Amino acid sequence: MALTAQQIADVRRFAGYPGLGIDTPATDRSDMAFVTALPSLLLQTLAHRLQNLTPESETTLINVYLANLVTLESAIVGAAANLDTDSAAVWKHNKREVADRSALFDGWRRRMCGFLGVAPGPALGDGVMRIVRC
Repeated sequence: MALTAQQIADVRRFAGYPGLGIDTPATDRSDMAFVTALPSLLLQTLAHRLQNLTPESETTLINVYLANLVTLESAIVGAAANLDTDSAAVWKHNKREVADRSALFDGWRRRMCGFLGVAPGPALGDGVMRIVRC
């Protein structure tokens, strides 16, 4: 069993790495995402890792991470339907719903990165705020 092209694209997107173009494919030797492999600290590309997962790891990636991340991402978009309501009868809107859902989504994205051994990409970061003095 091998990951589909869409699943690979989703892994890269959820990990915070930019999409690839036809003229810039990720390969075993060329990728902006690197994975630290085993105790020798050998670097592999994310493309190499995804093409060489064990069947068990692939199943975990698909059924635990990708399935849940798609659901969590959709829930963030779906929360937009509640943005126009602050309160209705006894129901009160959670003003932090989108932020809470986004934080949960990003947490799962980071867990997937940890599972794969890849650092979160530029669009995800490590979840730490930094103050930079210019």
